[in-house]
Amino acid sequence: MKAAGRRSGTRLRDHLAASDPGLLRLTAGLRTVGAIALTLAVLAPAGADITHLVAGAMASMAATFSIRERRRGAQAVTLALGLPVALVSVSLGALLSERVVVGDVFSVALVFCAVYGRRFGDRGTTLGLIGFQMYFVSLFVGATPHRLPAWWAVVAVGFACSALVRFAVVPVTPAGLLVRLREAFRVRLARLVSAQIALLDAGPDEADKALEELRERTARLHETALMIQSRLEEGTPDEPTARLVQRRVADAEIAAERLGLLLLSARSAERADTLTLHLPGAPAPEVGRLPGPEEATALLRRDLRALRALVLRTGTAGAGVAQVRNRLLGYRDEENLPAASAPVRDVFRGIGEAARAVMGLRIALDGPQDESDDSPATARSREELDAEDAAIDAEEAEESEEPKGLRRPTTRAAVQVSVGSMLAIVGGELLSTDRWYWAVLTCWIVFINTASTGEILVKGYRRLLGTVFGVVAGILLAGLVGGNTVAAFVLVLLLIFAMFYTAPLSYTLMSFFVTAMLGLLYTLLHTYSWEVLVLRVEETALGAVCGVVAAALVLPVRTDRRTNELLVTVLERLSDVTDAAVTQLSGGPADELLDKARELDQALGDLRSATKPLTHPVTPLRTRRTTARYVVALLETCAYHARSLAATAELLPTHPSIAADPRLRGAAGRTVRNIGTIAARVADGEVTAPVETGASIASLLAGDDASRYGRITGRVLRHLERLDEAVVGLARPLDVPVRAPER
Repeated sequence: MKAAGRRSGTRLRDHLAASDPGLLRLTAGLRTVGAIALTLAVLAPAGADITHLVAGAMASMAATFSIRERRRGAQAVTLALGLPVALVSVSLGALLSERVVVGDVFSVALVFCAVYGRRFGDRGTTLGLIGFQMYFVSLFVGATPHRLPAWWAVVAVGFACSALVRFAVVPVTPAGLLVRLREAFRVRLARLVSAQIALLDAGPDEADKALEELRERTARLHETALMIQSRLEEGTPDEPTARLVQRRVADAEIAAERLGLLLLSARSAERADTLTLHLPGAPAPEVGRLPGPEEATALLRRDLRALRALVLRTGTAGAGVAQVRNRLLGYRDEENLPAASAPVRDVFRGIGEAARAVMGLRIALDGPQDESDDSPATARSREELDAEDAAIDAEEAEESEEPKGLRRPTTRAAVQVSVGSMLAIVGGELLSTDRWYWAVLTCWIVFINTASTGEILVKGYRRLLGTVFGVVAGILLAGLVGGNTVAAFVLVLLLIFAMFYTAPLSYTLMSFFVTAMLGLLYTLLHTYSWEVLVLRVEETALGAVCGVVAAALVLPVRTDRRTNELLVTVLERLSDVTDAAVTQLSGGPADELLDKARELDQALGDLRSATKPLTHPVTPLRTRRTTARYVVALLETCAYHARSLAATAELLPTHPSIAADPRLRGAAGRTVRNIGTIAARVADGEVTAPVETGASIASLLAGDDASRYGRITGRVLRHLERLDEAVVGLARPLDVPVRAPER
C-alpha cells in the first residue's frame, strides 16, 4: 500500500511538474488566495462590514499579483513603495468620485502614468498597476471621503497580509524555483521520449496522431528550456554555474529533438524534413514498418525505455542503472550496434548522444556521480564533459540602443490608451453613470502585453467572449449562494485561484473566472441584478472597441509592421548565431554561442506571439494565416539547426571526432548572405537582390585535401545543409527572388 501510494504521489508530482513548469501557476494561485483568505480572517473578527471586506480582499489581490521582480529583496522594496501609492489612489478615488469632470481627467492621467511607468522596468510596471487598480477598487466599493481612515486601515491590512503570505507562508526563492524548473525539464524530457516510443510503435493509421504528440512535447520541452534560461542568473550562485546549466539544458534539448528526427527518418522512405516537427498540422511522412530485423526494433524499444528511465532517475545510480547507461553510451563509439539498416543504426547512435546529454545534465544538476562502474565509453564521455566544463567563460552582453520619444513603445502605448480611455469614459457614462469605469478598465487591460492593433483586437475579442460566458456563470452562482456570505466568499476564493492558474494558458478562461467572481461580489455588496451583469458585458464590449479604435488611429502599429520588425530581428539573430558557429568551426576565435542562441530563441518567441492575430482561427485571411504559420515553422527549423551548430562548435576544443576546417566558412558563406538578403527584403520591399542557390555544402567541402583539415562530422554537414535549404525555403513565402546558379 505504501509503495502504491508513493508511486501515485510520484505520478501526481510528475504531472504537475510537466503541466506547470516550476509550479509558477500553482504558486500564483495559492499566494493570491492565501493573501485574500488571511485578509478576511483579520478583518472579519475586527467587525469590518462587507464593503470593507471586499476592499481588503481586492487590495491584497492587487498587492500580490502586481509584483514582478524575481529577487525577494526587490519584491519587498516594491511592496513597501506600493502601499503609499495605493493609499493615495484610494484617497483620490474617494475624493473625486462625485466630481465628474475632474475625476474623468484624473482617470485618464492615471491610465497614462500607469502604462508609461512600464519604461522604468518591473518596479515601474508594478507601481502603475497598483495605482490604477486601487483607484478603481475605490470606485467599485463606493469609498467616501469621511471614512478614509477606515479605508486606509483596510488597504494596509491587505498589503500586510500579502507580504506575510509572500515571504513566510508561500515563499519562493530563485534557487528553489530553478530546482522545480529543472525537475519540470526532466519530466518533459521523459515525456518526449515516451512520445518517441509511441511513434516507434504507431501503425500507419496512428502516425499522424503520434507525430502531433511528438511535435507538441518537443515544443513544451523547448518552452521549459527557455524558462530555465530566464531564471539562471537569479537561481545559481555564480555565472559559470549558470552557463554550465544553460549548456547542459541546451545539449539535452537538441539531442532529444535530433533523436525524434532520426526515428522519424528511420520509419520513412526518405529522410524526414526537419520542418515536420515544427509546422502544426503537417501530415506525417509515409511510414511503414521499421526496416531491418524485428530484433532491432525490440532492442530500440528497450533502449528508448532505458533512456527514459535514466532521464527520470535522480540520486545515486545503482549497478543496474550504470550498466544500462554504459550500454547506451557505447553506441556513440559504435559498440554493439545491432545488425540493421543505416537509418536504424543512426537511431541507436542518437540514443547514445541523448544518453551523453542526460549524463551531462545529471552532473550539472546533481553534482559529481559515482564513476566506479564506468565503461571505457562512459569514461570518455565524462572526460569530454569535464573538458567542456573547464572551458566555460563568461562575457557581458552588449546593450542595444532603445528608441526615444513617441517611437518608444511605452510612450506610444500610454498615448494610445489615454485616448482610448477618454472614448471609454464618454461612452461608459452614456451607458451608466455608476459603472462607467468597467469600460475604462477593459480598454486599459487590452493594452497590457500587446504591441500591435491585431494583438489588441484578439485580446479584446477574447475578453468579451470570456465576459459573456462569465455573466451566465455569475447568474447561476449568485442564485446558488443566495444570501450565504461564507459560501459566496469561498466561491470567490476558488474563482480567484482558477483565474490565476489559467491566466497564462487562456485569456478567455481568465476573463470568464473574473466575471463570474464579480457576479458574486455584486451579490455580497447587495448590488447584484440581471441588469448589472448585462451592463458589464456592454461596458466590456465598449472598452474593447475603444481600445481597438485608439490603437488603429493613434500612432498605430500595424500587425504587418510589427511582425516585419520582429522578423528582421529574428533573421539578424539567426545570422549572428550561424556566422559565429561557422567561424568557430572553421578555426576562428571562440564566441558566446549559447548566449547568441538564447537571443535567437527569445526573438523567435516574440515573433510567434506577434503572429497570433494572423494565425487566429477566426481570421478571415486564410492565405495569410497559412503563410504566417509556414514562415514561423521554417524559422523554428532554422533556429533548431543553428542551435545544433552552436552546440557542436562549443564541443570543438574537446571532442575527438570534430576538427576545425577553414573551408567551412567559405562553403557556409552563401547561407549567411542569404539570411541577410531576406532580412533586407523584409525591412525594405524595394530591395530586389535575389537569394542564391547552388551546389550542396557537402559537395563544396569535397576535395582531395579533405584529410588535411581533419574530420567534419556528418552531423555538422547535415545541420548546415538543412539550414541552407530552410533559408532558401523562406524566400518563396516572403516574396524574395531566387537565383539558380549559372551553368
